[in-house]
Amino acid sequence: MEINLVSDTVTKPTQEMLRYMFHAKVGDDVYKQDPTVMELEAKVAKMFGMEAALFFPSGTMANQTAIKLHTQPGEQLIADKWAHVYNYEGGGASFNSGVSCCLLDGNRGMITAEQVAGAINNPEFYHSPLTSLVCVENTTNKGGGACYDFEEFKRIKAVCDANNLKFHLDGARIWNALVTTDDNPLEYGKVFDTISVCLSKGLGAPIGSLLISDAKTIHRALRIRKILGGGMRQVGYLAAAGIFALDNNVNRLADDHRRAKELGAVLSKLSWVAKVEPVETNILIFSLKEGLDENLFVEKLKERNIHISSMGHGKLRIVTHLDYREVMHSYVLETFERIVVK
Repeated sequence: MEINLVSDTVTKPTQEMLRYMFHAKVGDDVYKQDPTVMELEAKVAKMFGMEAALFFPSGTMANQTAIKLHTQPGEQLIADKWAHVYNYEGGGASFNSGVSCCLLDGNRGMITAEQVAGAINNPEFYHSPLTSLVCVENTTNKGGGACYDFEEFKRIKAVCDANNLKFHLDGARIWNALVTTDDNPLEYGKVFDTISVCLSKGLGAPIGSLLISDAKTIHRALRIRKILGGGMRQVGYLAAAGIFALDNNVNRLADDHRRAKELGAVLSKLSWVAKVEPVETNILIFSLKEGLDENLFVEKLKERNIHISSMGHGKLRIVTHLDYREVMHSYVLETFERIVVK
C-alpha cells in the first residue's frame, strides 16, 4: 500500500469519472466547437455569478493570463511573499508580462487591505513602477491551506477600486475554502475582476483550470491563451472530468479536512515535533525539533510506504486528498504514534 501525501495533485481519475469522460461529446475547442467544454465553462461561470469562463490546461497558465490581462510591461503587482504567482510559476510574471512584484509580509500567505493600501506606488511618481494589480490566493498553499475571511476581500476590493487597481484571485483550492467557510461563491464574482479555479487537485480531475470574468475580459483572454500555447482541440474528454468532479467531489472535501486535522492533532502530541501549523483544510505543515534531520525523517517514512514533502527550513508538508482512504489514514496515524525519531 503506497500512500502519497506529497500533494493533492497526485489523485487519479476514478472508474466512474473515466466512464463519464469516455462518453463526452467533443469538437474542436480552438474553433469553440466543443460542447462539453462550453458546458463546463458556462457551469463554472454561473457558480460564481460571472459572465464567462475559459478552460485552461493548467492553473499557472490561467494565472499568467490574468496577470497579462490586467497589466502592462513595467508595471507592478502586489501579492503576499508566499504567493504562488511569485514563487511557483517559473518567473512567469516577469517573463510573460514584464511586471515586477511588490511582496507583502502577510499572515500565513494572507494579506490585509491596510497592507495593500500601504504598498501602492504614487501613480504620479514616475520613478516607481505603476501599481496595477493585486493578487491573492485562497486557500493559501505555502500558508498551510489557510482561508481568508471574506470580509477582508471586500476591504481589499475597496482599496483596489479607490486606486484603479484590478483584483485577481488564485483559487487553485477555492473549493476547499468554500467547504470550510461556507461562503457563497456568487459573492466572489462581485468582488474579483478575475478568478482562476483548479479541477485537478482535491476534485480529482486529471487536468484543467478555468479563468472566470466578464465576457469582454474572457474574449481577450482567449487570445492570450493562444499566444501561451493553451489552445486544445477535442478537449471535451478532459472537460467532462471537470464536470464530473464538480458534481460529485466537492462536498467530500470535508473528509480530507477532517483527516488533516486528525493528523495534526496526533503530531502535536509527539515529543519529536516542534510545531504544527493551524490546520483549516487539507494541508498540514509541521516542523521537527531542533537537531532532527527532516530529510532523514522523510526517508524513514518512505521505508513505511508513506510519502510526504520537505518545504525546506525545517518544515514538512502533508496534503490529504481523494485517493487517501480511511484505511491509509489509520495506518499513517498508527505509524506516527509508533515511529522513533532521533
